[in-house]
Amino acid sequence: MKILNVNTAVTTIEGAPQMVEKHRSEWTAEDKKKANLDNVAKDILYKTLDKNMFAKIKTCTTSKEIWEKLIQLCEGNDQKKENKLTVAIQKFDNAKIKPGETLTEFDERFSGIIIELISLGKYYSNREIVLRVMRALPREWDVKTIAMRESKDLNKLELHDLFTDLKAYEFELEI
Repeated sequence: MKILNVNTAVTTIEGAPQMVEKHRSEWTAEDKKKANLDNVAKDILYKTLDKNMFAKIKTCTTSKEIWEKLIQLCEGNDQKKENKLTVAIQKFDNAKIKPGETLTEFDERFSGIIIELISLGKYYSNREIVLRVMRALPREWDVKTIAMRESKDLNKLELHDLFTDLKAYEFELEI
């Protein structure tokens, strides 16, 4: 962070005062406090990054540079965002419970896909999400999913509630 001072000896063409960097020996307590904010922000950012991400930003000198680099790395340009969205939509469309995967594991994996889609600006209705989960289940679950389709309002059924019902049914199957 640069602490600036007004240079009263020179004005710009527009008539605005010219700003020059204030020497450290001239800093007031308030200036020191402001300058330390960048160090605090950098410290917070450093503590939240894993080793891999830290290696990518360690050459940045200010918290603003770090933040801009993180945005570039995580969000990328429009093309990168579009590619991420396409992949996330494909994950959603092709979601199937894997052989040997528990409903709890599938719940975590599928919820991760939903979170990724939301972070990329893609939203599905409760009905679309619930139907996608029901289609992801193996044939042995058809009786349960058909019963749920007929007895519940899929527009109001939340993902959490769906998985709670399915986990209860899974438990009954194992008995």
